[in-house]
Amino acid sequence: MVKTVIISRVADGLPLAASMDDEESEDLTEYKNQAKSIFKKLSKAGTEQRCSIETGQYYFHYLIEYGICYLCLCERSYPKKLAFSFLEELQAEFQAKYGTEVGTVARPYAFVKFDTFIQKTKKQYKDARAQRNINRINEDLQDVTRIMTKNIQDVLGRGEHLDRMSTLSSTLSSESKKYLKDAKKLNWMAIYQKYGPLIAVALFIIIILYIRYKWF
Repeated sequence: MVKTVIISRVADGLPLAASMDDEESEDLTEYKNQAKSIFKKLSKAGTEQRCSIETGQYYFHYLIEYGICYLCLCERSYPKKLAFSFLEELQAEFQAKYGTEVGTVARPYAFVKFDTFIQKTKKQYKDARAQRNINRINEDLQDVTRIMTKNIQDVLGRGEHLDRMSTLSSTLSSESKKYLKDAKKLNWMAIYQKYGPLIAVALFIIIILYIRYKWF
């Protein structure tokens, strides 16, 4: 069954709506924090538009449409095809109601009222063995086997690795510029130490000769 739902804006990860009365008997805090970390990485180039992510005893499933990510956390045994059918229903309704407003909001959970539709749809998809849901699975022509499945550590770890590589690259670039600047400075100092006295003597002689021929 579907445990929780979060809808966010891809550009900045801002949560737009979520299911508010998740199973009180289960602590889903860890998974919700993982979801927030996933949202932070969705704006990067090459992000899959549909993906399943394995995390402990659950799976995250998400789809992205029109710059909005619809994500749900489901039990491992819950059919992937049913999970994406559920997300598609949320997407269609949310886009119809709030699609034109998404780009203008700045506060989190601006569309909290959408939870009413989330809860109603969750109940419909609660039992994967219900005849209605079996029909959904059989009628849905979408080939979910092509949807990539990843591990949560790979998703979060890769992002952290890329961030570290980016930071390291920036640091190396800064250090390289600093080294080049210091090298030029040292080079000029070496030239000055080597030829400075000769130049000073030459200038002194030129000045003396100039004064001598100018005034005498």
